[in-house]
Amino acid sequence: MADGKKHKDQSKKRMRIMLIVLAILFGGIFLYKGITSLLMRYGMSHASKVITVSTNTVHSSDWQSQLYSVGSIRAIRGVNVTTQLAGMVKSIFFIPGTIVTKGDILVELNTDADVAQLHALQASAELADITYHRDKKQLAAKAISQETLDIDIGNVKNLNAQVEQQAATVAKKILQAPFSGRLGISAVNPGQYLNPGDKVVTLQQLDPIYVDFYVPQQLVSQLKLGQSITLKSDSYPDKTFSGIITTIDPLVDVNTRNAEIEATIANSNFELLPGMFGNVTITTAHPQKFITLPQTAITFNPYGESVYLVIHEAKNKLTVKQVFVITGETRGDQITVLKGLKDGDEIVTSGQLKLKNGSEIAINNTTVPMNNPAPDLPNER
Repeated sequence: MADGKKHKDQSKKRMRIMLIVLAILFGGIFLYKGITSLLMRYGMSHASKVITVSTNTVHSSDWQSQLYSVGSIRAIRGVNVTTQLAGMVKSIFFIPGTIVTKGDILVELNTDADVAQLHALQASAELADITYHRDKKQLAAKAISQETLDIDIGNVKNLNAQVEQQAATVAKKILQAPFSGRLGISAVNPGQYLNPGDKVVTLQQLDPIYVDFYVPQQLVSQLKLGQSITLKSDSYPDKTFSGIITTIDPLVDVNTRNAEIEATIANSNFELLPGMFGNVTITTAHPQKFITLPQTAITFNPYGESVYLVIHEAKNKLTVKQVFVITGETRGDQITVLKGLKDGDEIVTSGQLKLKNGSEIAINNTTVPMNNPAPDLPNER
């Protein structure tokens, strides 16, 4: 009887365990169904949410290919005027910062002793010339030999050469402008002793003026003499200077593999100064037709670039479709699209992060991204 009771208790225990397992199983099923239904309702509510974006209708426009570099401005001619001979500064004839013409006297050194020596040599040369002409008459009368007359000729030539040498010495102590240009700050004062090579003043020819810049070797083939360039300097942020390429260096730097290019720019107002730098834009090839977009319209991914195309459905419903594109050069706020779009396509320009294929949208173009091919950069302060 005890065994029967024990067997009955075990049966009840197994029954309870089975009921608990069934309860857990059905409870899990109902919980799964509830969560699935909730997620579906949540997804449907979000799928039907209208997302506000800005859009733009794309069109083809002329696109001029350009290269960019940073250039250094250099004078056509520029020197530090110096003296070849030592001497004391006697007179200064220039005003710093003014324009001078080739040959204008800038500084005169003390030449008193040199001029006195020149006069002495000139007197000796005149006496030798008189002696020569007198002896020439004596030779005609056979009073002297031909050898004496030859010596007279040698003396005349020697003394005339010494006169010319001394005159050149005097001339070297009068410093003249070697070419026309603008003078800089004076580095001398009257009474100052100058040694050969000491700087007197800088002289720069500023109109026209050179700008030197570098381009990678793979781009040299796109350049040619006479090609147009423009330069912008932060000294004149609202002004663009135009010029042409005048020299392409035939030697490529072996360390950087860059080629040096020289362009000439008109500078009649002397606004550009040697030593300045500027941003150089080189116009290459001929304008071509390309579809251009604001760069913000492109979604860049590791697997490619894409845009969202606006689809006009029935009942004024707007949705989007993701379209992959091939992009090209950029310019300012714009980028070219080589493949994937056509004229008249309407694309999303902002708000793409919330979108996916089939998302319903509403258009608000009150504020749109910049689409300027040549935006003005803010000045650094």
